[in-house]
Amino acid sequence: MTAAEEQNAAHPRFAEALRELGLDDLPSQIRRFPDATRTAVEAAAAIGCELSQICKSLIFAADGVPVLVLMDGASRVDLELVRTEIGAEKVTRARADLVRDTTGYAIGGVPPFGHRTKTRVLADRSLLDHEIVWAAAGTPYAVFPMDPKTLITHAGATLVDVRDRTE
Repeated sequence: MTAAEEQNAAHPRFAEALRELGLDDLPSQIRRFPDATRTAVEAAAAIGCELSQICKSLIFAADGVPVLVLMDGASRVDLELVRTEIGAEKVTRARADLVRDTTGYAIGGVPPFGHRTKTRVLADRSLLDHEIVWAAAGTPYAVFPMDPKTLITHAGATLVDVRDRTE
């Protein structure tokens, strides 16, 4: 990949967030795919990693306020656990317009940090089961690797247990 292609692999807002965070070496690690990797299954297949090594960035509405949950790709979020964790009355999956308004990215390309607005972030402990996880780089075509502790730190996330255990 050429330097110009590397710079274009990530969404411009996400590329700027990487610069602001001092992650100048990360753009060279971003992998861009010709086909979209909007789902964790698609991303894991394209990368060639375990489904649980994908870090999903999911926006929910907690009493109407956006909250970001970082979850491993093989698991589902238990909305009741999220509700209890943040003390909300009701938690629902956010509509596409709320996701874009909150993060600046479309569903399927939401990265774990570098969002348009400051949002409360929860990270499920299951992410720590891996040395490296892969997350969206702001588009459905690009992903980046990072150790989960560093990713959680840069996302400003609180480590929690919100994985659905009924699967």
